[in-house]
Amino acid sequence: MVAHLQETGKIDDADGLVHILLDRELLGSTGIGHGVAIPHGRLSGLSEMLLVFGRSPEGIDFDSHDGEPVNLFFLLVAPEDSAGLHLKTLARISRLVKSPECRKTLLDSDDRATLYHTIEEEDLRH
Repeated sequence: MVAHLQETGKIDDADGLVHILLDRELLGSTGIGHGVAIPHGRLSGLSEMLLVFGRSPEGIDFDSHDGEPVNLFFLLVAPEDSAGLHLKTLARISRLVKSPECRKTLLDSDDRATLYHTIEEEDLRH
């Protein structure tokens, strides 16, 4: 997901971002349970919030709070000076994935438009 951000020109230093994300994971896993993780960090020089969605159908051991593998990943990268917006966005993502139906659709759909629509609709519900 970090490579995607670099390939699309959203970030310049993929290694630096990976280091930030790994340092955050050392504080405690961002695997929130039910097959979901929200790796996140703040990056200096960034002018806008970045969010990348990824998934692993087979699941990845992420030291989640419930001990289950993670299938759905929401990578959140925020500007260094945006603590409030960063926390609000984390909370929005957490609310979004509380729905088992939403998680199932995100895991099962192969269509980008359906993925986007599912996230958008679930966000509007809250």
